[in-house]
Amino acid sequence: MKNSADEPFDHPANALVLEIFRLNGALIRFGDALVKPLGLSSARWQVLGSVAHGRGTFPVARLADNMGLARQSVQRIVDELAEAGLVGFAPNPAHKRAKLVALTPRGERVFKQASELWAPVAAAMIAGVDPRQLRKTRDALSTMRDRLDAQLSDRSSE
Repeated sequence: MKNSADEPFDHPANALVLEIFRLNGALIRFGDALVKPLGLSSARWQVLGSVAHGRGTFPVARLADNMGLARQSVQRIVDELAEAGLVGFAPNPAHKRAKLVALTPRGERVFKQASELWAPVAAAMIAGVDPRQLRKTRDALSTMRDRLDAQLSDRSSE
């Protein structure tokens, strides 16, 4: 006899989401330990990466959007990174109040160090996995995120 308490966990989407949550937790724990000697946390490293990706052309709202996070939480971390001398601000020609966030030379060095620490971990994590399977997995996750965002958008317009 099937236990009704197990039914939500039998759905393939739920099993996948649970594994994603577990992976996210593992990434945060591992990342915190990896970059702690650099004075970073996973959250700071993630924001630093988004700043590096934007190459000084993104305001906080765009950084947050790229990471799928709330602007307020990213603003708090950007302020911490600025206080630590890892990022600075530049005028935004498109918006007077929304300054652009850029890595400082110190921020560039720290991000480079974090990237160098991460590179062998990333390589080991995907060792032996078919690159096509990785792309298919990434694409499937992206599709699921897009669908979830669309549902949220639909709900907020009701």
